[in-house]
Amino acid sequence: MSHILRIVRLTFQADKTRDFEQIFKESQPLIEAFEGCMGVELKRDFSKPNVYYTVSRWQCHEDLDKYRASQLFKTTWTKTKVLFSEKATAYSLIKEWES
Repeated sequence: MSHILRIVRLTFQADKTRDFEQIFKESQPLIEAFEGCMGVELKRDFSKPNVYYTVSRWQCHEDLDKYRASQLFKTTWTKTKVLFSEKATAYSLIKEWES
């Protein structure tokens, strides 16, 4: 079973980025404590300061699905999505091979 790397691109209204950063700061330890989560980081686009990426690692896709169905996700997503200026995009990746 392969670990999952989940990358979510989030584009915010320019005046809402600090609001999102606060939501992430409060949510990060809760997400990392979720069963199967191996860590979550926040990255910001170098040239577009209102574009962020969350990068999380999961033991397996089932753990990610359980998180996405959880009340923690629903609450966090509800607070976050009202700050968007564009629809979020998400990618779930697995390592194809070792070199």
